[in-house]
Amino acid sequence: MFKPLSILLTATVILTSCSSEDDAGDINPVLEIPQDYTFNREGNSTVSFNGQTTRIKMSEEIVSSFTDFDNATEASIMAQFAHTAGNADFSDADLNASDKNVRSKVAASVDYYNTNAVESQAIKSTFDDYISKQVSEVFPNQNTLAVAGTAGQIADGTRTRYVSAQGLEYNQAFAKGLLGALMTDQILNNYLSVTVLDEGENRANNSAGITAEGSSYTTMEHKWDEAYGYLYGASQDPANPNATIGEDDKFLNEYIGRVNDDADFNTTAETIFEAFKTGRAAIVAADYMTRDAQAAIIRAEVSKVIAVRGIYYLQQAKTKIEDGNQTGAFHGLSEAYGFIYSLQFTRNPQTDAPYLSATEVTALLDQLMGDGANGFWDLTPETIDAVSESIASAFDFTVAQAASID
Repeated sequence: MFKPLSILLTATVILTSCSSEDDAGDINPVLEIPQDYTFNREGNSTVSFNGQTTRIKMSEEIVSSFTDFDNATEASIMAQFAHTAGNADFSDADLNASDKNVRSKVAASVDYYNTNAVESQAIKSTFDDYISKQVSEVFPNQNTLAVAGTAGQIADGTRTRYVSAQGLEYNQAFAKGLLGALMTDQILNNYLSVTVLDEGENRANNSAGITAEGSSYTTMEHKWDEAYGYLYGASQDPANPNATIGEDDKFLNEYIGRVNDDADFNTTAETIFEAFKTGRAAIVAADYMTRDAQAAIIRAEVSKVIAVRGIYYLQQAKTKIEDGNQTGAFHGLSEAYGFIYSLQFTRNPQTDAPYLSATEVTALLDQLMGDGANGFWDLTPETIDAVSESIASAFDFTVAQAASID
């Protein structure tokens, strides 16, 4: 069992910090950490992340459209992905009215892509391609039994899955890739970025308690809350999200819950939540050193979730292949594919770079598809183990720990 990166706080506590005024704001800031993620100013809540909730809802509906064979088209799914306010792209009228969309925030963090527009556009195009290929390759073969080299349907227990000619479920690659390219990238490399948090006069205004125009929160408080929203924005109770962690969306929330169910990682959900609360309290207290320390904890823990879950699905798939059920492995392999893709959006707080670079991620995906011309149809257990070990070696856990379910 791993120890959390910080001492977990389970009740309202008061911390003091003795650090320089330049680093921390106040010389002796006092942190008042609430039991839940509840922060108020003059009787009004200062927590707001509506935009993040909207994008989570949009993402859920986009993924559902991948298997809406009767109604979806390439144009309709693309329109959902790059939604324009007022267009009737979704079943929810509020989403249709929104000026938000998902595509613009894919690979759009300040720290990773502000000066790398070419790579950002290439990543966006990867998601465009998933949509295009689902409609052009899989839709026409909805009722065709997939075989090596031919897209179509496969039986998976009581479920029917739809795969490419190489056995990849584009909907899973899209969903798990979006978990990294949208949610993880925006949390770790954008809203928790010092560049974003301290932009312009944010630090001076936050220290002085000057709120954003027409709002109860300071700009810095709001940026931190927007990071929080990409993880907890769909929660039944966003102030107390761990009560239903893993049940509230199909993206980071779900998989933090799944990783937390493993005894080897069962402090993960609490560690992340406590770091968000403590960092937010530090912003209220103008303690920027503590704020940044909590951001580092969140980066390490969220990154670990992606790696653990990627290995977990690889190893579950390996067991099926060893049991002679090659096609039964395709669903787990497709999920693993998306998680591996998402590793390029992780962030090692020791290096401020991804745990695995985009080049390394591409090499692993090529390795996963490279045992033969037909991708997953030709994949061997030995290759799965090699890819799993490559991922684990970048982190502080073993393949065996990630592969377990208890």
